[in-house]
Amino acid sequence: MLDQETIIQNLDSLEAARLDKVRNIGIAAHIDSGKTTATERVLFYTGRIASIHEVRGKDAVGAKMDSMDLEREKGITIQSAATFCDWVKKNPKTGVDEKYHINLIDTPGHIDFTIEVERALRVLDGAVMILCAVSGVQSQTITVDRQMRRYNIPRISFVNKMDRMGANPFKAVDQINHKLRIPAAALQVPIGSEDNFKGVVDLIRMKAIYNEGSKGETIVEKDEIPVECRKIAEERRRMLIETLADVDEEIAEIFLDEQIPTVDQIKAAIRRATISLKFTPVMMGSALADKSVQPMLDAVCDYLPNPSEVENLALDRRRREAPVKLVSYNSLPFVGLAFKLEESNFGQLTYIRVYQGSLRKGATVFNARTDKKVKVPRIVRMHSNEMEDVNEIGAGEICAVFGIDCASGDTFTDGALGYTMTSMYVPDPVISLSIKPAHTKDTPNFSKAMARFQREDPTFRVHVDSESQETIISGMGELHLDIYVERMRREYNVACQTGQPQVAYRETITQHVAFDHLLKKQTGGSGDYARVVGWMEPTGQLGDNAFEQQITGGTISEKYLLACEKGFHASCDKGPLLGHR
Repeated sequence: MLDQETIIQNLDSLEAARLDKVRNIGIAAHIDSGKTTATERVLFYTGRIASIHEVRGKDAVGAKMDSMDLEREKGITIQSAATFCDWVKKNPKTGVDEKYHINLIDTPGHIDFTIEVERALRVLDGAVMILCAVSGVQSQTITVDRQMRRYNIPRISFVNKMDRMGANPFKAVDQINHKLRIPAAALQVPIGSEDNFKGVVDLIRMKAIYNEGSKGETIVEKDEIPVECRKIAEERRRMLIETLADVDEEIAEIFLDEQIPTVDQIKAAIRRATISLKFTPVMMGSALADKSVQPMLDAVCDYLPNPSEVENLALDRRRREAPVKLVSYNSLPFVGLAFKLEESNFGQLTYIRVYQGSLRKGATVFNARTDKKVKVPRIVRMHSNEMEDVNEIGAGEICAVFGIDCASGDTFTDGALGYTMTSMYVPDPVISLSIKPAHTKDTPNFSKAMARFQREDPTFRVHVDSESQETIISGMGELHLDIYVERMRREYNVACQTGQPQVAYRETITQHVAFDHLLKKQTGGSGDYARVVGWMEPTGQLGDNAFEQQITGGTISEKYLLACEKGFHASCDKGPLLGHR
């Protein structure tokens, strides 16, 4: 198998130039850290939207990426929304403006919608992790960090809300180092703090950066660094170089020779260390106050990988699922992954990440799971809930297609390759409640809604309880289930009655217990007699229970042993305390 370096070096010059300017990024963070607000600024500064609207703003328009009525009312993101934009950045060496194409997914923060973050990160090449300048690393930040590690996603960190009381970006940097255990260093220091937050100092080039204009659309760079920031800027620059020396060999050599690395050397080292997941650069600003969002976009282009620099593996089913590398080449056979489904007015909308080859309108593709041929009637690029029709999508891009019937996590190929890609991780549900339509006449719509929600969201499960014959829905939290009940009322006109929420507890024993049980039962005829000897102990894990027999030489017939195992598993289904597994 070729290593990534060789693949990058052997890329065709045209392909390399195209891919070099593509970035697929997600924005992920704890609840209310400002993901949607930051995305709104990104869209405005890149010219995708004409004006800025706030989440829960006074004009009641709501942010572009929160397209659902429920999202606008509650001021939260429920479904991750995809968009794309072009960011023009000046090349510091040549002074020429270069256009970067950014595919961006804004994700929810609540743990209830964790699958949305999971499937977005499964198909992205890099991420921006947003932290609150006051709270720093929070519970959901840790969950998002775990998801990024699961899919090997390089990230830059952005400390938002620098204009809030008690904002301290360096506390956030320390917490990334200690709580998330990934080396991090600030690339900027703030000029002024809280209400007087004016801008940032770029530590690499040692320039002061301010935002001017009514919405901060003009960036002003000054060589003169304010007196009050100079000392901390020099100290933080030294810390940045020291941290890089720990994670990058080239900087380590320069550092040990007691020389100071050049701007280009520092930038190259940050890029290498970020892509190899050894380091995260930390930027800072305030999205709501329109300050310092553009330098974060520059950092996305400078330090996050393009599609060819990320290792994407598929499994070759024709060679016993041996792993193969996918290369983001347009000329190679097509391989894509359907990572998200949505029902729209025009039928099922399937989001696809193209890993290799290109997808054309009217082309025939194979579903690797069902081995069925499907034709692609329409390809669109998503901009939140709006669509733009396109005829072809190249390797490394994200698009959506209509008229393809498939499940979330299906792999598509052009039929020449027997490749399949690994699906994403789906957590177990943690809470359930009983539900039924308030009026019997609504049952057909109720069933339709249930089927649709289950297809769209793998963490939403429905089953019928064998004892009470009630329909039970399970999900990732109370809010998760509340949202679906509310959506059923709005989108399907089905009013529902729900029972009390039940938490999915697990019961266990606390120590090793030996047993020696004698059963004597006289019921007429020969009666029942048995003696069972053994021991039980906790495994300490939430996995399946294991039954083990240590009978030697077949002294006890197999049918009795099978009956013991069956009885053991049956008695584990309902525990003695609360009747949980």
